[in-house]
Amino acid sequence: MAPAYWFGHGLGYSRFEYANLTADSSSADGVAVSVEVTNAGSRDADEVVQLYIHQRHGSASRPIRELKGFRRVALGAGESRTVEFTLGPAELRHWNAAARDWVIDETTFDVWAGGDSTAGLTTTFDVTRT
Repeated sequence: MAPAYWFGHGLGYSRFEYANLTADSSSADGVAVSVEVTNAGSRDADEVVQLYIHQRHGSASRPIRELKGFRRVALGAGESRTVEFTLGPAELRHWNAAARDWVIDETTFDVWAGGDSTAGLTTTFDVTRT
């Protein structure tokens, strides 16, 4: 049975559009993620931009989507803004019961950005050992 309301669902006075989701894993601080958010409505409003990740493969089973960041932004009618997140080791690691330690697996991660947990705008990045 599907939920009646998904995580992050809310009623607002405007409509928001998301575009240009990028994930740059070459940053020394971690993975730099950015997304452009536009208030496509006729009223000024706030939006909570949510960032989700999924690890495709690894040493343990991971959730389908994990919330790893969110930002509240106030946008005027028709205004756009680029919202940035950084995914560092704390956001990418997970507890591995077999190893009894925190691990970051070499794998591909999927990233989604949007106003709720059903966000459709997606990109990927790879984590490799250096």
